[in-house]
Amino acid sequence: MSNSTQYGFYFDSSKCTGCKTCHIACKDRMVGITRNKDDVVNAGVADLPGMLWRRVYEYGGGSWSQNSDNSYNQNVFAYYASLGCNHCSEPVCVKTCPTGAMHKREQDGLVLVDESLCIGCQSCAQACPYDAPQIDAARKIMTKCDGCHDRLEQGRKPICVESCPLRALDFDTMENLRHRYGEGDGHFAPLPAASITQPNLIVKAPKHAQASGSSAGKVLNVREV
Repeated sequence: MSNSTQYGFYFDSSKCTGCKTCHIACKDRMVGITRNKDDVVNAGVADLPGMLWRRVYEYGGGSWSQNSDNSYNQNVFAYYASLGCNHCSEPVCVKTCPTGAMHKREQDGLVLVDESLCIGCQSCAQACPYDAPQIDAARKIMTKCDGCHDRLEQGRKPICVESCPLRALDFDTMENLRHRYGEGDGHFAPLPAASITQPNLIVKAPKHAQASGSSAGKVLNVREV
């Protein structure tokens, strides 16, 4: 699929401190747009436990070893990856959706869900390597990051970008992002290989970044993501 205008994200892991402000800001907005006003009055961030449109992964590994002189060697590493939908150029969620509910918009390349067509089969969630589509169990439909397109129409950035205190996130047309940041460093663990879906995501790798698919580390906050 190709679009004359394609929006996407930039993420600088070397700046990310894992504060999860982007995660909470996105969750708060999600609660507001997936529940009616009466529900939202009494709703909190924890009311939709299975739905996370943006997640912050803590990835780490390595070990310590003691030498004969009682000194130590270590190769311990840890870093963060803030991840949501990447509005891919070849979105497997769109390809696997049996009803056409999951679709890619022509005007900006955003991948969205037409709730009137969604049957909640979760085929999109099973296909997506980024775990972007999320089931709303109460309404039995799929939901996901929508690029905050309502904010874009107002000339604003997505809520995750505006909320980041370290400015580790950015969102713009891919042309503008490449002009600003270049092509980036390529995907690193725990991100999957970019070849799967051609994600519209440019990343700057952290110190001691492990290659995508590496088994040298693991996600340390599994219960959060």
